[in-house]
Amino acid sequence: MEQINWNYSDHRNVFRTVQDRKAPYLSFRVLEEIPFAVNGFSTRMGGASTGKFTSMNFSYSRQDDPANVLENYTRMADSLGVCRDQMVVSWQTHTTNIRLVTEEDAGKGVIRDRDYHDIDGLICNIPGITLVTFYADCVPLYFVDSRNHAVGLSHSGWRGTVNRMGQSTLDAMRDAFGTRPEDITACIGPSICKNCFEVGEEVVESFQKSFSQKHWDLLWSKGQKPGKYQLDLWKANEIILREAGVLADQITVTNICTLCNHQYLFSHRKCGENRGNLAAFLGIRANPFE
Repeated sequence: MEQINWNYSDHRNVFRTVQDRKAPYLSFRVLEEIPFAVNGFSTRMGGASTGKFTSMNFSYSRQDDPANVLENYTRMADSLGVCRDQMVVSWQTHTTNIRLVTEEDAGKGVIRDRDYHDIDGLICNIPGITLVTFYADCVPLYFVDSRNHAVGLSHSGWRGTVNRMGQSTLDAMRDAFGTRPEDITACIGPSICKNCFEVGEEVVESFQKSFSQKHWDLLWSKGQKPGKYQLDLWKANEIILREAGVLADQITVTNICTLCNHQYLFSHRKCGENRGNLAAFLGIRANPFE
């Protein structure tokens, strides 16, 4: 298998690249230090899909062969050391809706139909369950509550970010598990970087309404084209988490851009609809302290 050589935005040692398994993936080092948590972020490599989906696509809705998609879940489950049939998948439509996952949800979106819609975030405290969300430039948000042994995983594109998906996820975890922000380890996952994310004035105007003016210079800068701006979704989500009460030293921000690394990661800005979907994985180990 081809050796992955990431184009990093800086040289922080944020991730471990796991390539000694069937399906290579990225793993947050800080989350690996939490015994009960299992985490991963897929690459395009090591899967069964072909053509524009080559080769590790996790979406059944993009006209990939369903048998190949299922095989991709099988390989990733084996690589992560989790049960494929205990995975639970989101139904993303750029909302800030969160689903509390129960044992009855096991396998939904992988081997069973989902009986829910418009769910961009998942939370859970059940050992053995692994949460799954999809990406191709948008921002994955990982949350681990070490005190209450609970996890949350959310999809936050620019719409989710401007509507503060990070805050919504923390609120849902508080209501379900008694989660306190100071007990959270949060990670902002691989997604499009500021230099690659060009937006129009209407998007910037939305962020002006959502964020204090003191943050504006950090969040965007004028682009090379008239009426265009470069928007920093990583910084925006970090600010949201800080304002929600997550401690600064408990927030890890990615240094891997999906577009800068499009040979290894699917990027909507690079390929449009002619692509597969990456996936983020976060769960509680079935036997976390063995």
